[in-house]
Amino acid sequence: MTDTDTTRAAAILADHRASIDRLDAVLIYTLAERFAHTQAVGKLKADNDLPPSDPEREGAQIARLEGLAREAGLDPAFAKKFLGFVIEEVIRHHKQHADK
Repeated sequence: MTDTDTTRAAAILADHRASIDRLDAVLIYTLAERFAHTQAVGKLKADNDLPPSDPEREGAQIARLEGLAREAGLDPAFAKKFLGFVIEEVIRHHKQHADK
């Protein structure tokens, strides 16, 4: 590999890393916005004596996101696992509202 190749590879690597850093920020801010909405839902449910979880909606959401993952070229099993983790956290928050 020549110095030119190494320099070019380093520039490409820096571009990829900058994109990854930007996307990580987008993910964090998107999750924060999502959790702000789910916190409001949790409070609404608690204030109206609704159950903290909705298994029917959760199943539909998982199926919908698995389809989106396939469309996006992302492993649907990973998307399901990720959403399952998010849903567990949302339900935990909803239960905290219900316990207040």
